[in-house]
Amino acid sequence: MTPQPCKVVAIVQARMSSTRLPGKVLLDIAGQPMLARVVERVRRAASVDQVVVATTTDPKDDAVEVFCIERSYPYIRGSLNDVLDRFYQAARKFGADVVVRITADCPVIDPGVIDATVAAFWGFAEKAQPKGRNEWKEALTGEAARSPAYDFAASRLPPPWKRTYPIGLDVEVCSFHGLERAWKEATAQYEREHVMPYFYDQEGRFRYTVINHAQDFGSMRWTVDTSQDLELIRQIYARFPGRVDFSWLEILELVLSDESLGKINAGTHHKNVYEVDQAGTHHQGSGTHCDDDPLGGDESHSGNPE
Repeated sequence: MTPQPCKVVAIVQARMSSTRLPGKVLLDIAGQPMLARVVERVRRAASVDQVVVATTTDPKDDAVEVFCIERSYPYIRGSLNDVLDRFYQAARKFGADVVVRITADCPVIDPGVIDATVAAFWGFAEKAQPKGRNEWKEALTGEAARSPAYDFAASRLPPPWKRTYPIGLDVEVCSFHGLERAWKEATAQYEREHVMPYFYDQEGRFRYTVINHAQDFGSMRWTVDTSQDLELIRQIYARFPGRVDFSWLEILELVLSDESLGKINAGTHHKNVYEVDQAGTHHQGSGTHCDDDPLGGDESHSGNPE
């Protein structure tokens, strides 16, 4: 029997009920809804086999389902409050061997950062990282591919860890087996809401690694939690008319050359992974910033970023 490559599924968590910017996942960015911008950029990652949208059963998210149907995006609807369960059910439904977590409020998510995080998960040295889809498929075929170097890899973790990539480039990668263990064992509200903290909030529970950039740009904010964030992202897209392939390094060059851009959202508060919805509704996100706040925002960057 011909060995099958590991299936890498990117799951984009998305919901309409963001607390700071309701409906943001379908707001317009250069002629396309934000969710489309996220999905299409994630699809450019050579390491990813399939991109899936995970929204909720909340009636407010009927609009997300309709949009996914219109665009032929694979999707699943699940728990509003238990985002970890939503991810687990999505991973099961779509047969993921490896899960890449992305939040829908990261419209400049970078395929290169995704590939680098997936490569770190397997322990590929930077120079040995597969370069295209065919190389990735070959690298992830066979028994060796079933034994990654780590159980979890990320492009950033919440404090006390230090991030070096801008907020909005948050990527988390885990095995399906690790996700299943977290789904069975995690009990804290923030662990269920922010999806991945169970992998790293106790030393020795899992093997994990974090990729870092040589220079520290972790204070830059390129995610969408507020109207100011949205204005910045719209300005960035306007500087790359007609393009969907601009990289985070091109954005960096732009922002460094025009200080006015960084001032647009300079006052935005960034939520952390331990902040949860006190009303009893978990904000989709993950301490990475995006469910609408990656990993810790309304959906997001460190918390529950949908």
